[in-house]
Amino acid sequence: MKERACRSQASRRQLGLTVNKLHDRQAKSLRLRIQFINLEAVFYLKTTGDPPDSVKSDSVKIPEIMPDTPQQSLGNKPSQRLIFAYQGAFLIVVLFGLGWFFYFATAENWPLAYTDLTMVALGALGWLLIRNHQINAALTLLEVAFLIFIVAFCLVFDVPTEANPRVSHLFLPAIALLAYFNYLREKSSFQLVVIAAALMSFIYFSSTKTAAPFAQSVPDEVRYLGIWINSTLATAMLCSGVYAIHRASTGQTEISRALRSAVRNNQLELYFQPQLDNARRIIGAEALLRWKHPRRGYIPPGNFIPIAEESGLMPLIGGWVLKEACRTLAAWQDDPALSRLTLAVNVSANQFNVTGFEQSVLEAVKLFNVDPTKLKLELTESVIISGVEPVVAKMNVLRASGIEFALDDFGTGYSSLSYLRQLPVSQLKVDRSFVQESLESPGGASLIRSIVRMGLELDLTVLAEGIETAAQYLFLLECGCQEFQGYYFGRPVPENDFKTLVISTAETTSGSAQLQPLLKSAARS
Repeated sequence: MKERACRSQASRRQLGLTVNKLHDRQAKSLRLRIQFINLEAVFYLKTTGDPPDSVKSDSVKIPEIMPDTPQQSLGNKPSQRLIFAYQGAFLIVVLFGLGWFFYFATAENWPLAYTDLTMVALGALGWLLIRNHQINAALTLLEVAFLIFIVAFCLVFDVPTEANPRVSHLFLPAIALLAYFNYLREKSSFQLVVIAAALMSFIYFSSTKTAAPFAQSVPDEVRYLGIWINSTLATAMLCSGVYAIHRASTGQTEISRALRSAVRNNQLELYFQPQLDNARRIIGAEALLRWKHPRRGYIPPGNFIPIAEESGLMPLIGGWVLKEACRTLAAWQDDPALSRLTLAVNVSANQFNVTGFEQSVLEAVKLFNVDPTKLKLELTESVIISGVEPVVAKMNVLRASGIEFALDDFGTGYSSLSYLRQLPVSQLKVDRSFVQESLESPGGASLIRSIVRMGLELDLTVLAEGIETAAQYLFLLECGCQEFQGYYFGRPVPENDFKTLVISTAETTSGSAQLQPLLKSAARS
């Protein structure tokens, strides 16, 4: 015990030194990922004690998604149509500002002309950011810059008179609506601050005639024309924003209904990605979900899994996946090449925490009469959000039947390592983000070594996922990693293609030297 504690303390010191040597940008992201490792690597010194309640993970692992699929709540990846809409909006801002710039330049009203030229520059910068696919940066620019611009314009130039009211503040609700739309895409407190600031400014300017001491009001003959133009444009922006949100919410509802129908009509499919040991033998697979829509073809998991989570459909979809995985294992039992393989299935926190989950798994295993030791359930740290004891109790029920557990995305959560000691898992899956960083810097390499060593010291099998190059594979092999998964060995393929791959390798190879060409062929398919 003392020897393991010393090794753990040494790992912690090495991990801390490594992070301190990183550049600021790398250290910031890596410290976030490994703070729970650095803080509690000394848990080997403890043999008793309850885990702390202060650290829990709010991140939810989305199950059965393909690698490198982003996970966001609404429109996780902006469609081309939406990108065109954003570009069009910025272009309108540019044209609108140019029109007023030339008007005031002709009238030699240079303060207003230069002010409108600023609006043109902001619109052009936003358009360029959108074109370079920097969506978040462009939208943040639009919200903050134009909020400040409109507030300043109201105080300096758009001062209400007895004959003409102030109208520039009418754009503030449109900015608030845009911020709300972005909040739906990716929830953040920053968007809420922008919404509150825009609405409060709108109320203030609507209720007062406040102006700066150095205000230079727009001439009345221009204000009369501007009232109609600005009011019309602000109304059009509000209507466009309402329509966009309506389309987004309607799209979610339609996808939710279509997903229910997909489960009933057998539109869902499982793809299988091979998992290999350190001798490059295929020892199992991970089941990954695909949706074959009758009209739209294959829909990327990232386009429907987040909506399924929000709609509460994951227990239904996850139940289908588990039954299909058991059916697959039952079909493999009669084939000598396939019967030895394990099959891993991702289980979301929502699905795992449903009452009676463990019984539903056991019923599926019994229904298809499969060997439970061939079924592996992959969980993320988010399952413990409801408490450690009920999670451990469910896991123990399933473990008693022979079902194994893997901790997926290890290193990306914020849970205590004391939880890891209590969870009855047999495998750690190193997250692909660590694999990608492993060869990019000395710090990334040291971090991978420390994580692998920690898993081995816990007597757990360590599997690295997301391997895309031979260099990554060789480095992880050197670190002591025991199992491997990624595009370098094979992309997810349908069941028949996976069977062909496994049977072909079993018949034509007796070692790793002849297996590599087949794996590369599968990776290209």
